[in-house]
Amino acid sequence: MEIFGQSSLHKGIKHPTSVLWFARMTVAAVFLINVHCAVSFVLFPEQFTAAYELSGLAGRVAVQGLGVAFLMWNATYPAVIVHPWRFRTLFVVVLVQQTIGLVGESLILASIPAGHNVLSGSILRFIAFDAAGLIVMASAFVVLRCSKRS
Repeated sequence: MEIFGQSSLHKGIKHPTSVLWFARMTVAAVFLINVHCAVSFVLFPEQFTAAYELSGLAGRVAVQGLGVAFLMWNATYPAVIVHPWRFRTLFVVVLVQQTIGLVGESLILASIPAGHNVLSGSILRFIAFDAAGLIVMASAFVVLRCSKRS
């Protein structure tokens, strides 16, 4: 059994190594950015409180809580990074998580009244990142699935 190449567990299901690495790299890139954001929120919450119109102890704790939630959200990514095909069901879970984030953030943005430009801008950054992440990871998943058929 090879972790990073073609697995002997799945004889007859061959994926070019380049397809597996493409999937790994796209998921890993999103994972690393997510974890960086999460760790920043946990360790340096005061740098982000104003962007969410928060302040004081409650603002610090709220931002740190978001950071912890981001870390929990990303617990599914490492297995997919190690072997995207073997953990393809988990790959679908990652895509669903990303979709939930994108839809949820979009609904939050739609609920923000006019005049909260900094707050709206902060949410828009999450939407842009989650949309881009969803597109690249979904593309990797499609390429992975199509390579099985060929």
